Amino acid sequence: MFHTILTLSYLIPNIYLFTRIWQLFIRKDQRIYYVLIYLTLFLVYPVSNIINEEGQAVAKVLSATADYLLPFFLYLFLFVLLLDLLLLIILMFRIVPHERIKSRFRIGGLWVIVCCSVAVVVAGIINFNTIRTTEYQIAVEGKLSGITNLRIAFVSDFHLQESTGIRFVEKFAAKIDIIKPDLMLFGGDIVEGDKKDEKMARFERILSSIKARYGVYVVLGNHEHYSRHDEGDFFSNSGIEILRDSVVIAGNSFALAGRNDSHTRTRKSVDDILGNIPDSLPVILLDHRPTVIGQIGSISPDVVLSGHTHNGQLFPINLITRKVYELSYGYMKRGKTHFFVSSGIRLWGPPVRTTGKSEIMVIDITLTADH
Repeated sequence: MFHTILTLSYLIPNIYLFTRIWQLFIRKDQRIYYVLIYLTLFLVYPVSNIINEEGQAVAKVLSATADYLLPFFLYLFLFVLLLDLLLLIILMFRIVPHERIKSRFRIGGLWVIVCCSVAVVVAGIINFNTIRTTEYQIAVEGKLSGITNLRIAFVSDFHLQESTGIRFVEKFAAKIDIIKPDLMLFGGDIVEGDKKDEKMARFERILSSIKARYGVYVVLGNHEHYSRHDEGDFFSNSGIEILRDSVVIAGNSFALAGRNDSHTRTRKSVDDILGNIPDSLPVILLDHRPTVIGQIGSISPDVVLSGHTHNGQLFPINLITRKVYELSYGYMKRGKTHFFVSSGIRLWGPPVRTTGKSEIMVIDITLTADH
C-alpha cells in the first residue's frame, strides 16, 4: 500500500505537470527536446529504485540525483498549479486577452517557475544542513525532588546512514557540549542503515563523547525496527542506554520512562509503565510517536517528548501532519503535562527541508514542591 501511494503521488502530478508545461510554454519545434529532457528527469527516481544495488557507483549517483529531483518536481508542480489558478482568475475577469497571455508566458514564464523551484530546493538544502537550537522554559510544580532545575537536550530522527556527513555529526556533538545538558535524550529513528562499517563506528565514537550528569538515553523508533538495530549494538557501542517500556530513577530526583514504538506488539500502556513510580517524583516520558497525547490515562507524566513527524519536512506535507497528529510539532500543555514534538535533527528521504528546522530542543525545567 505504501509503495502504491508513493508511486501514484509521483506519477499523477507529473502527468499534470508534463501536460501543462507542454500546453503553456513549448513551441512545436521544441517538443521533441522537451519530451526527451522531461522523460530523462522523470525516470531517474524509478530507475534508481530498480537498480538500487549497494556499492554500485551508478546506483549511488542516480539515488542522490533523485533525492533532489523529487522536491524539485514537487515545487515545480505547485508553481504551475499556482500559475493555472492565476490564469483562471485573469480569464474569468478578462483582465488580459488570452492570446497576449500565451505569447508572453512562452517568452520567459518557464524559466521563472524553474528558477523559483530550484531556489526553494536550494533554500531547503541550506535549512536542512543548519543545526538550530530551540529553547523552552517550563515549571513542574507539586513534586518533591533533590534538584530545583533540570536541563534536557532532546534530539530525534537522526537517521544516521552512509550518506550522513561525519562533519554534521561532529557539529551536533560540539553543540551539545556547549549546551551542557543535565540529561541527554534521543527520541528514536537515530540510526538508519544496517551496514556495520567504519563510518558507523565513527558515528558511535562521536556519540559516545556526549556526556550528561544524569546519563544519555534513547527510545527506539520505527526505523530502528526496519534496519534491524532494535537489538541495540549501535547504542551500546555509543554509550547510550535504551529504554524499553522501562523506567530509570535518576538520583532520587526524577523518573525517566521510555516507551517502545508501536511496531513492538507487546508494548505496554503509559499507565503500565508509570504505575510503580512514586507520585512525589517528576516524571519524564519518551515516546517516539506523538500519539500519547490522547492516551494519557489516570497517571499523567509531567513531560512527554516525541519526534517522528519531521514537521512534514516539505511544504505542504506539514499541513497533512497537522491533521494526523494533535501536536505535529512544537509545544503544548494539557492539564499538568508538557508535550514536546521535535522536527528532528535530520531526515529520511530527500535531504531538503522547507518546513521546520534541523533542531536540538533544549528544555529548562524548574522543579517546585507544594507549599
